[in-house]
Amino acid sequence: MAVLKKILRLCLLSAALSLLPQFIAVNGFAQVREAMIIEIDGTIGSGASTFLTRAVKEAENRGSAIVIIRLDTPGGLNVSMKTMVKTILNSPVPVVVYVSPKGASAASAGVLITVSAHIAAMAPGTNIGAAHPVQSDGSDIQKTMETKVLNDMASYGRGIAVDKGKNADWVEKAIRESVSITADEAVKNNVVDLIATDIDDLLIQIDGREIHFKNSTIKIDAKDLTKYFFKARSIDKILMLISDPTIMTILFSIGLLGLGVEITHPGTIFPGIIGGISIILAFFSMQALPVNYAGLLLIALALILFLAEIKIASYGLLSLGGVIALTLGSMMFFEDLGLSYMTIIPFILIISGFFIFVGWLAFKSQISKPKSGANPLTGETGIVKKTIAPEGMVFIHGEYWTAVSDTPLKEGENIKVEEVKGLVLKVTKA
Repeated sequence: MAVLKKILRLCLLSAALSLLPQFIAVNGFAQVREAMIIEIDGTIGSGASTFLTRAVKEAENRGSAIVIIRLDTPGGLNVSMKTMVKTILNSPVPVVVYVSPKGASAASAGVLITVSAHIAAMAPGTNIGAAHPVQSDGSDIQKTMETKVLNDMASYGRGIAVDKGKNADWVEKAIRESVSITADEAVKNNVVDLIATDIDDLLIQIDGREIHFKNSTIKIDAKDLTKYFFKARSIDKILMLISDPTIMTILFSIGLLGLGVEITHPGTIFPGIIGGISIILAFFSMQALPVNYAGLLLIALALILFLAEIKIASYGLLSLGGVIALTLGSMMFFEDLGLSYMTIIPFILIISGFFIFVGWLAFKSQISKPKSGANPLTGETGIVKKTIAPEGMVFIHGEYWTAVSDTPLKEGENIKVEEVKGLVLKVTKA
């Protein structure tokens, strides 16, 4: 009992230490001479929008002069794109979207992300356009719904273009007719501001440019800015992977199948664990759940699995599922708060270790034989102390018992208890 109390204290201490940085962190209000550079390469989904939101917060805390988004995307989810556009439009730091490197594109959702920037740039050999909305699997939307979605997206794109002083007619045409243009054409048509060969060239060209920022006009000072690359962490890469529409569909299918199997065949355990984790991740991918809510649900699921392990002998399956859910949930929930792995990992290890230890003790007590009473003697071995023919005396677990046997047994022979009848043991030669 004393050991359990000590482990519980360690759990509480770890949780308190993991939150400590939130109380002692100080925002970097003073601007530093750096350009924060982030890369978004791939499908636009909840993982990409979460990563961008975290990057902009970090840029504000560091006091970065500007944020440069290197963008290369075939498009993605409409709701994730809108989240990213809102993040850019309301950013406390000027944002530059740079479609790069050569051969990259800002297609579909990437069009509105690019246009929403304070400065939009493209590398030579890139293209932008083809923003006609489709379903998440790439198929066309049904006719009636298509008209509603198309009109909504067209007005949304036109509003952003007008606000940023871009070619609103072309943006609407890209949405309604899926037109696409090269970098040179994009500059000529006032879709983007400039063409830059690389980041250094981009910084030179934007230096001294005036932009509309926070209801005022400011001049960008990009001279001699140091480059700070804000790289995606492991959890960011995982979230971007599961945000892919294909992976999202697979996760949702696995979630429904796993929960269905567990409901129809109670006690199978493994399908229920996989189903529960998959369905939460799928709802996050669809942006039905924010990243911190999804993380909190995974942590709650982990605690349920750990507690179930104490009651149900699953031979470690419930604990394994709990560790997976706790790891994913902690990374999603605590990283959204800005905590580092140095505080997250000890929290995961201590909480997991505590419940695994308690579960092991419970399992051990479930499979161990009772140590008192007569019936537990069945199957135990002892030694003959008085010849049994057919009745005699045996010595088992420090006690003398009257014993009977179908065959004579001599003093000193080893015996095994077959049956207990009152205070008499029926034994046989071991």
